[in-house]
Amino acid sequence: MTNLDGAVQMLKRQQDRLSNEMKAVGATLSAFGAAYGKGAKLRGRMSASGRARLAAAQRARWARVKAKSGEARVAPIAKKRTMSASARGGLLPHNVLGGRR
Repeated sequence: MTNLDGAVQMLKRQQDRLSNEMKAVGATLSAFGAAYGKGAKLRGRMSASGRARLAAAQRARWARVKAKSGEARVAPIAKKRTMSASARGGLLPHNVLGGRR
């Protein structure tokens, strides 16, 4: 019975030691948690006046760019070329071997 009593006392001492360590770990985590935040932080939303200021600043930047380059230089889009009816007739599957109608 003394062996069993000794084992029980040893296990109780280990339990006390581990519970003290867990308290210390909990205290450390709570201290660091306060310093570094507690996970994902929601970002603040921008006010309408803040968005308006940003939009006005961006419009001013584009106005300076456009004023510096003069008129807007947009490359003209060439008109799409089309094939004549006779050229399209030459592409039909029955004319693959080169024969015309």
